[in-house]
Amino acid sequence: MPDTIDYARYDRIRPIRWTGDALELLDQRKLPFAVEYVPCRTSGAVAVAIHALIVRGAPAIGIAAAWGVVLAARELDAATGGGIAAAAEAAERLEPVMQQLNAARPTAVNLAWALQRMRRALSVAGEDWRTALFREAKAIESEDLAANRKMGRLGAQLIANGSGVLTHCNTGSLATAGFGTALGVIRAGVAQGRIERVYAGETRPWLQGARLTVWELQQDGIDATLIADAAASHLMKTGQVQWVIVGADRICANGDTANKIGTYQLAIAARYHGVKFMVVAPSSTVDMATANGGKIEIEERDPAELLAVGATRTVAEGIRAWNPVFDVTPSELIDAIVTERGVVERPNRVSMQTFFGH
Repeated sequence: MPDTIDYARYDRIRPIRWTGDALELLDQRKLPFAVEYVPCRTSGAVAVAIHALIVRGAPAIGIAAAWGVVLAARELDAATGGGIAAAAEAAERLEPVMQQLNAARPTAVNLAWALQRMRRALSVAGEDWRTALFREAKAIESEDLAANRKMGRLGAQLIANGSGVLTHCNTGSLATAGFGTALGVIRAGVAQGRIERVYAGETRPWLQGARLTVWELQQDGIDATLIADAAASHLMKTGQVQWVIVGADRICANGDTANKIGTYQLAIAARYHGVKFMVVAPSSTVDMATANGGKIEIEERDPAELLAVGATRTVAEGIRAWNPVFDVTPSELIDAIVTERGVVERPNRVSMQTFFGH
């Protein structure tokens, strides 16, 4: 597959930077008005950053957690004077740290996946276990960037020239090692001249679409139109959109997909209006151990997030709110799941097993 994308133009943002001394995370709570990196020098600081949405997006969370384990290893060395030689002892001492990192955002399967890779790296390491952890964290990050670029090209091939697309939440460089998942497909589609119109939903209550997605696309010179979440069905009715393209935090064995709250209703509206629906995520997001979406733990955040826009309260005192962060789109509403391994069209239990079964 020829690589015809100018990545110097379409892949400029990096939300995660390893400096050798610390993990620097682009504070996504402050975008688009301030571009600031938060230095994390301990695993606990990384866990706090994940929970507080300083870093967000399933792949980026997994990458950050892997580097958090590297930081934990340094903390362990500092506490013991570097006296731990055996990888088995290091693994035992680091396990509580990994559990703390995993608990920061339970829905995103990439988090548990990345930590499991760090455990495996320890299990086969000898006295060089510190180096093994560093190399594994670096590999997780590098592999994610390569996977995103491949998914971008694969997904773009499904899109007819002159199409319009709608995306939800933020699935770009800010949510990954770079380029993005669903936004990577959009970047590739624009670069190849397939996509003429890009729409982004605002994505309440954290406004990832309004604050992050349209800002990202602006950095690449891609013209995007922001819409209120509630305008999506009307937009589809106008015929301006041929694909809805979203990411995923977990994809089940039958193809059911958990993603940012609001995705499910987009899939329903897309099916009614004859608009195609694409999920883009690395194979690390596929969880073949979870049979269907009904078995996914849906994270709920502080209801207070719904009661204000930024620091400005918009709701009367005493009002209750319900704030699930994700919903589940049934596989029968999905036209294609795009991963770096290939495209699963009309996903179901059989096709998912063919692609991802072991």
